[in-house]
Amino acid sequence: MMLLVLGNTELSLIKGISIAGANPELTKFTPPADAEYIFYDRPKIIDAIPVTPQGHPTPAIITKACYELAGFPITVVRAGTFLAPQIPHIHVSDDVGRDFRKTQALPNVDEIVEKGKLIGCELSKVVNEVVIGESTPAGTTTAQAVLWALGYKAKTSSASPNNPQELKKDVIEEGFKRANAKFGELADKPIQALKEFGDPMLACTLGISIGFRGKVVLAGGTQMLAVSAILKALGEDLRRFKIATTRWVVEDRTATFERTAEEIGIDYYVANLDFSQSKFNGLRDYERGFVKEGVGAGGAVYLAEKKGFSCKDVFKKVEELYAKLISNEI
Repeated sequence: MMLLVLGNTELSLIKGISIAGANPELTKFTPPADAEYIFYDRPKIIDAIPVTPQGHPTPAIITKACYELAGFPITVVRAGTFLAPQIPHIHVSDDVGRDFRKTQALPNVDEIVEKGKLIGCELSKVVNEVVIGESTPAGTTTAQAVLWALGYKAKTSSASPNNPQELKKDVIEEGFKRANAKFGELADKPIQALKEFGDPMLACTLGISIGFRGKVVLAGGTQMLAVSAILKALGEDLRRFKIATTRWVVEDRTATFERTAEEIGIDYYVANLDFSQSKFNGLRDYERGFVKEGVGAGGAVYLAEKKGFSCKDVFKKVEELYAKLISNEI
């Protein structure tokens, strides 16, 4: 089965740091709207599909395509968001990650991790493999901060071809100064790194991963590297974990996915989607570095392939869903 963990961080309100929404204020709506779109033709919480400022639709369209093709179950988990999704979900917290330049990001990290463990433990009683996706605007910045605190010279990806690495660097360095922290200083204190610089999704996904005793597929891009690094620091056996992502993340030269995964020692699956022949500009732009991953897209393709569907099948379904969006002028 698949879990979709929703999180927000106040960092998404910094202009230019996230394009997981048409503007910074709309990133508050993105996680619940992503989740709702998987189950309905339109989100319930806002009368629009989450888009980038350039109009590219949420990667939830890939997850939705796989869900409709393969029929695997999806459960939504609210780890900590500004707004609750208007669908049945598991509630963990409504506290969002704070701006770590000003204060600790997650003062309630222990509570979130413990509740995540409980979810994982209960799931172990009914399934032997769980795929965990996420929707967290600006989550690549919190993930990069955590990785730096743990001693990894990582660069996380972006939904934009123009990865705002300089802005991320400035924000992270300001956060480190506030916390009186240095690169790699929290390598043996991973929960403290989460408390200082993380976000609710990272904490909840960590807890679920620890509590679940079967195979865990971390469905995401460079954000899931941070979860993997914390699992390693806590002494978990990484052989029962893997990351599922898309080739757009792996091929992103502005990020360090492959190198950092190798440093951590985490295996990964790559969804070899190809939108280059799409009749829609919004989908062809995936090949130009837009969007790349999110909402568990890589993990959803992983599950669809296990059910016998190919990446070409997924592409055809994505085109069908995109055509529907266009016809409804979303």
